[in-house]
Amino acid sequence: MGTESESLPQLAAEAFQSKNFDLAVDICECQLAGLGDPESRQELMVHRADALAFGGKFADAFEMYRRASEIERLNPVLLTNLIEYLSASIGRQNGGDGRNGTSRKGCEAGAAGAAGRAGVGAAGSGYEDFSCRMCLSFLFEPVTLPCGHCFCKKCLERERKEKGVPVMCKECRDTSRVADVQSYRINVVLSNLLAKWFPALHQAGGLRREGNGLYAEKKLEAALEKYNRAVMIAPTDHILFSNRSQIHSGLKRYEKALRDAEMACRLVPHWSKGHVRKAQALVSLGRTEEALRAYLVCLSIEPDCRLAKAEAHRLLCHLLAPVIDPVPDYSNAHMSVRAHVKDSISPPHQIFCPSLLSPAPAPASAPLAPERFQSGKVKGQGEPRVRRLDHCFLLKRKQRSTEGSEEEEDGGQERRDDHKRAKSEPAEGTDPPGSAAGDVLDPTDLDCSLCMRLFYEPVTTPCGHTFCLRCLERCLDHNPKCPLCKEELSEYLVQRQFCKTVLTENLISKYLPSELIERQKIHQDEMAELSNLNKNVPIFVCTMAFPTVPCPLHIFEPCYRLMIRRCIETGTNCFGMCLEDNRKGFADYGCLLEIRDVKFFSDGRSVVNTIGRRRFKVVQHSERDGYNTADIEYLEDREVDGQAKRELHALHDTVYNQALVWVNSLKTEQKERIEGHFGPMPQKDSEPQDSPNGPSWCWWLLAVLPLEGRAQLPFLALTSLKDRLRGIRKVLLFMAHSRHRGH
Repeated sequence: MGTESESLPQLAAEAFQSKNFDLAVDICECQLAGLGDPESRQELMVHRADALAFGGKFADAFEMYRRASEIERLNPVLLTNLIEYLSASIGRQNGGDGRNGTSRKGCEAGAAGAAGRAGVGAAGSGYEDFSCRMCLSFLFEPVTLPCGHCFCKKCLERERKEKGVPVMCKECRDTSRVADVQSYRINVVLSNLLAKWFPALHQAGGLRREGNGLYAEKKLEAALEKYNRAVMIAPTDHILFSNRSQIHSGLKRYEKALRDAEMACRLVPHWSKGHVRKAQALVSLGRTEEALRAYLVCLSIEPDCRLAKAEAHRLLCHLLAPVIDPVPDYSNAHMSVRAHVKDSISPPHQIFCPSLLSPAPAPASAPLAPERFQSGKVKGQGEPRVRRLDHCFLLKRKQRSTEGSEEEEDGGQERRDDHKRAKSEPAEGTDPPGSAAGDVLDPTDLDCSLCMRLFYEPVTTPCGHTFCLRCLERCLDHNPKCPLCKEELSEYLVQRQFCKTVLTENLISKYLPSELIERQKIHQDEMAELSNLNKNVPIFVCTMAFPTVPCPLHIFEPCYRLMIRRCIETGTNCFGMCLEDNRKGFADYGCLLEIRDVKFFSDGRSVVNTIGRRRFKVVQHSERDGYNTADIEYLEDREVDGQAKRELHALHDTVYNQALVWVNSLKTEQKERIEGHFGPMPQKDSEPQDSPNGPSWCWWLLAVLPLEGRAQLPFLALTSLKDRLRGIRKVLLFMAHSRHRGH
């Protein structure tokens, strides 16, 4: 019996998770029948209330929550499910369809989508190209993250401070690779552009910054004066109203604080912070139920808002707490809060009346309630009793003085006056719509300071300077510092994750389409020229390389850094290797190497792992950007047939056996060192003429034999396998003779 009793809570939890809420209710009811411990009983009652709520029986659920609160004031953690249910119901009421179950991930996705859609209203219609996706306002003091997306510097700092974790990009969900966002500098190019194109909004941003400084110094009246001026310049910026609301609250002007918060919500309904400001003002005014709804709206937009979640828990605990003291009679009937709540309970979409929100709809968040709750009715029940939330908890709110009501009426008149002023005053200082940016755009505003051409694949360094990707890389080949401010970029360099600055690239694409096409053509022509593996092939002048043989390289010279990068950018991943020649610069024969991988270091050096592919003959020597190039033609062995083929096979087997004898005669340390660098000796080919380069073991042997480069070079030039085998045999015989003579 004990085992069955212990398994019931688990069964109830599983039923709840699988959305079988009726079963969860029944299981909890069975457990309650035999439970005496008050603490356990309260927790179980809350679980039963949760199941009732998610099952669409909200009136019964609320009664159960109320009964649980009579045992002891509810711990906020017990109301987590109720908070999620109510916030999701609000989200569904304002546009959701209620079909995505209880998925938390879906809720986050819905909020993210809402934030993206809300960007179109940033700082007034027409500025969507220049908005921050954190505050949804005009981009002020833009900072570019390593992923290439831009946000206001203040937004990034606030995000880091509030959440205490590395900043996550709201666009691509990438976590910034530099945890301290204060190390990021303002994007110089974008900041100058926005100040030039939208001077009024930029000026308003400056006033906002000054006001924030004064607010931090507790000079509230001076801060308010800055914000009043900013609002006159940019009357459609919701951030200004939200922050001014906070200043009014600090000055205990709660009605004005509420009006500003409501204006912020109307301007951008999908911005969670506006609803937080509204809720805070409502709490200060004693309008607890409306404040709760505002917090729930915030959670329907941003489920992880810690402040809204904590305050919603606190307010719910307060509203559910039993009222013992006598309450003035403001209703027609004398009743306790318990009875009033029970009689006036209604489904959440009716409790949380839309009139408490601004006219603009809140975002659609993935709702947590089941499908049975649709169209304002609960399946299987009659018509719901319609009551507003402010009547639901009427008795608690009626404890406010009548003077408060009169003050609210006066505030309403003042609000209407302010609204009239806002309509008539703002037009003077505002900027033209975003589409007009093209009228004042000078293409030189978006020129790279290194190549003096239009940005192509612009990237922004942590110090805030923007360059063409290839221009920056070429500078970092010579010095791991910013070309403009000389700030150290070693960490940035070693990551080699140069993401394009999205906003800059979008601006060029939208406002300079013809210039961009011309710039792309120049780049494509350059890439086509660099991709040709017959003409102007890059040549690394260093050592001997052979087909099929690995050739690791340490790259440190700037010219070769550029060469290796270009090989990767073009997609060929190939360059030639030749010996140095005092007269011509490099030898007339070489081997084409293919890059297999590259490891970069913070000082710009790299280790390039390559392998030999094809032999070539140099037709013409030349140079490009500090490194050698050549026009080349490829070499292949001549095939033989008949008797010559049979003789070739016999010679091939003989020389291979001689090679094995020499390799096996090496000391263990020598053999291990050779195999660690070049790998083990390849197996003998069944048909030595299968490859145009001949058997791979020949090239491996030539690479490991103690021969100077000048002695190895003739083997690379031979196109007769027979001659190459004979040459190898002579070397092996010489090596054997030398060994015997030494003994």
